[in-house]
Amino acid sequence: MRSLKLTALLCVAALAVAGGLGAAPALADHSETVFFEAPRDLIEVTPATRAATIAKLKSLGVHALRIVLYWGQVAPKSSSKTTPKFNQANPAKYDWGDYDALINTVVALHWTVLLTVSGGPAPRWATAGHDGFTNPSAADFKKFAEAVGRHYGKIVKLYSIWNEPNQPQYLRPQYTKSKLTSPTLYRSLFLAGYDGLKASGNFSGMKVLMGETSPVGVKSAGIPAPLTFLRGVLCLNSSYRPIGHCAELPAYGYAQHPYSVKAGPFWVPGPADDGRDDVTIGTIGRLVTALNKAAAVHAIRADMPIYVTEFGVQSNPPNGTLGVPYQQQAEFDAISEKIAWENPRVVSFDQYLLRDDPPTVAGFSSGIETYKGVPKLIYDGFRLPLVVTRTSRGVSFWGIVRPFAANPTSTTTKPTGSTGTTGTSGTTGTTGTTGTTGSNTGGATAASVGTQLTIQYSENGGRSWRTLETARTDSSGAWSASGHWVAHREWRVKWRSSSGTTYYGAPTRCYTTSGKLEY
Repeated sequence: MRSLKLTALLCVAALAVAGGLGAAPALADHSETVFFEAPRDLIEVTPATRAATIAKLKSLGVHALRIVLYWGQVAPKSSSKTTPKFNQANPAKYDWGDYDALINTVVALHWTVLLTVSGGPAPRWATAGHDGFTNPSAADFKKFAEAVGRHYGKIVKLYSIWNEPNQPQYLRPQYTKSKLTSPTLYRSLFLAGYDGLKASGNFSGMKVLMGETSPVGVKSAGIPAPLTFLRGVLCLNSSYRPIGHCAELPAYGYAQHPYSVKAGPFWVPGPADDGRDDVTIGTIGRLVTALNKAAAVHAIRADMPIYVTEFGVQSNPPNGTLGVPYQQQAEFDAISEKIAWENPRVVSFDQYLLRDDPPTVAGFSSGIETYKGVPKLIYDGFRLPLVVTRTSRGVSFWGIVRPFAANPTSTTTKPTGSTGTTGTSGTTGTTGTTGTTGSNTGGATAASVGTQLTIQYSENGGRSWRTLETARTDSSGAWSASGHWVAHREWRVKWRSSSGTTYYGAPTRCYTTSGKLEY
């Protein structure tokens, strides 16, 4: 997500109709892969920098990376308008550079890799406009995808075709004489990429995702909304009825970048500027509905999983237009992850950026560190995300111990029962009895292994903290609990790892299910 998308989100924010989420459903009985994306800290860096970044991500509980492999960065003579003579399906003809070093390192750590094979840029010689973006050749892309599959297909089994194909900074043209044409172009590229991976000889076990669409449409900027784009790719009209005779697209899942605006995860795009076809984190259910309708007419497979493959919450500082204060960045990110977690069709979440883009670039402030590498509150909040929700009876807590979720067998905690009850209420002094009862979530069995954590609270703005209660996660690292409502209170999680290191999460305030801050 780059500068043009910032403009798009700003345009839509000005037209937004604020909305709210419905009542939170029960926790879904599934775990979720959480991808991390840190291109500036992992690609085109020194080996020492890459090793330090990977060590940092490991300490945060990361065990999955999304890597965008740009065709134009590895192909020979990409800047030439004349196609060089070489076997485009031969991986030895490409300069894989730091991609090899990164992928080989994290695969050795048994991390999951999502490899998004993309143009934007493509080689100039492979585009009709000789600009790296306009009408990329599907035939050439098929050969490139075959080379990718031959080179990485034995160790990487999750692929996605093209980054944000509904954005003109990655694929052109989006419109031709006011007619939307990019979906047809993308369909041809997806099929070419799929066929290329299939021809690689390493296709067994591969899953290939479609989409990777950005969240909002802005017609004035030439950006179609993701659901508008989706229908075009699948040859469906606005009522999700087939147009013509397109075969079922052989995609395994759909990838979406459901960024929101300053209003956070509770923002619901309005009808203006194609807003009903936008898909933000607060409206991820729209994508579920759209995919179900498409599957009903056999345009795609039934029950297609949704992958959130790029997401982040921007902070202020430095982004005063779209960013929120550091504490709210951590709170909004955790709430967003909970929304994804609770939807059984969503099988992944994502954190886009370790460090903010530098101020000299019109980029993103969604990092968990400043561009100078100073941790923000979300740094600790990413490791130990916490959501506190106001309920009719008090408050509910939800969270994940991410390092445990990444490697649950590394702890020495003992199995818990199916309910995971953690004891009696705790007395909190001057405010009276406000203890919580933790629950083991996710349908855990008596044989499940969890890890213990402590819920703490502060009533003086974080200057001092007191223990409220202990809770235990399920085998995936998730946990939930409930307690009494007390005004002007903040909460955080304390967790001691098996190595003896004690970690604290970000201070977190309470929100209603409609997004109102209760403090």
